[in-house]
Amino acid sequence: MEGPVVRRTIKRNEDVTLDQSQPQTNPFTHSISLSTYDKIKIFVLSIVLLLPRVIGVAICLVTSYWLACIGLLGLSEEELKSKPMQGWRRTLRAIISQIMVWLFYCSGFNKVKVKGRQATAREAPILALASHSTFYDALVVVFLGSPSIVAKEEVKKVPFFGKLINFTQPIYVEREDPNSRANTIKEMVRRATSEDPWQQILIFPEGTCSNRKALITFKPGAFYPGVAVQPVCIKYPNRLDTLSWTWDGPGAMKILWYTMTQFVTYAEIEFLPPYVPSEEEIRDPKIFAENVRLEMAKCLEVPVVNYSFEDCRLMLKATKLGLPSEVGLIGAANLKTKYGFDQKELETTILESFAKIADKKDGVIRQEGLASYLEIPVNNPCLMQVFKAYDQDCKGFISFKKFIVGRMSVSLPAITEQNLEATFELLDRGKKGYINLEDVTYALEKSFAGSTSSLKLPLFGVKEDSKITYGDFASTVNEKPEYAKFFEIFRQSYAPAS
Repeated sequence: MEGPVVRRTIKRNEDVTLDQSQPQTNPFTHSISLSTYDKIKIFVLSIVLLLPRVIGVAICLVTSYWLACIGLLGLSEEELKSKPMQGWRRTLRAIISQIMVWLFYCSGFNKVKVKGRQATAREAPILALASHSTFYDALVVVFLGSPSIVAKEEVKKVPFFGKLINFTQPIYVEREDPNSRANTIKEMVRRATSEDPWQQILIFPEGTCSNRKALITFKPGAFYPGVAVQPVCIKYPNRLDTLSWTWDGPGAMKILWYTMTQFVTYAEIEFLPPYVPSEEEIRDPKIFAENVRLEMAKCLEVPVVNYSFEDCRLMLKATKLGLPSEVGLIGAANLKTKYGFDQKELETTILESFAKIADKKDGVIRQEGLASYLEIPVNNPCLMQVFKAYDQDCKGFISFKKFIVGRMSVSLPAITEQNLEATFELLDRGKKGYINLEDVTYALEKSFAGSTSSLKLPLFGVKEDSKITYGDFASTVNEKPEYAKFFEIFRQSYAPAS
């Protein structure tokens, strides 16, 4: 195998682009198209082969489970975390790994090809595995001798597999603990730099499963320690993809059934040379992660896309709101970093607002939809100006990504206490301490350079003769920030006569 290498640092491109309505590559969808031959084969092998394979898997799983229970006897949680297993326990872990390899053999994985050589823990304390596409990727974990994995705390409770994972001395992530990320990184650094004979740490840097058609964004956690990382690429070169377990695709039971009723399932594991970070990559783990991702994408011969687990959540939310799932593919992690909002705000306040305006068929906003939402004539000059502020690439529609960028860079900056107070003061022509719809209509007429006869503005949900307080006004503009731009135009174009 080639020796450790230091690669040239490639700068990250953090620009937020506005180039997508429907993305060219959706890594989170998968479907299995069965030919007549496939259906007949699955039917026949379900009768002839499925039961023996299930029995073989069950024997291997139960045997491994009880051996793991024996290996954990007499060990406290603190001892599991503080020092690596040695002696007979380490030997037992190797035996369990081999039994789990037989489990996959019983499942049909009897054609596994390995390229390259696994580095030692001294050469590369961390292993980065991609593409992560299925629960069958556990095959690689057992082939590598059951290195420690980074796993969520809840896996301890998973029947059978919880004990097996615990026996690898994993690094657990506690999602409810606000310090969990920092503690996980600290523990990785401790093990990676320790003189004790810790086994390697294995990370799935994508953080979720995809369909292997592209590499999604790598999370930087595995790269914070600043030590050498060995990339491990996994491929499944089968005619029929029965393995991919995505957010929009076949469920786990169907994947298990289809895979175990194939004559053979092929897998390839390729070890790339350990990647030794440069000084710049040590200072910026995100650059380190991106450069490793590019190296692995070359090996896998797939493109890279800036999507992540956050985009999966948005896909699910978009579907619930009646929009195409692809609406959620926006590169959420980059947008959140750039504009400073959190995932909950993105899924609720912003996406739900978008869903009220967007066409449910193609998931974009057109000028007619924005006009209907704001109840303003479609040919109104001010409406056209606001639409163009969102549709910066002039494609004639506003995608969800463009909607976010527009709100964050055009509408929301206009909603400041100072701006709202100045606008309310201008609208309150008689200094009454309140405004009514007549005041608002007059102001908008001035801004729109149009006729009030064409304007129907139930802006505040009140009757024409009702009084609108400053609180009512501010609440309405915050609910529909697009109006803030209108009133900004009003402040710039209209000054009441003294």
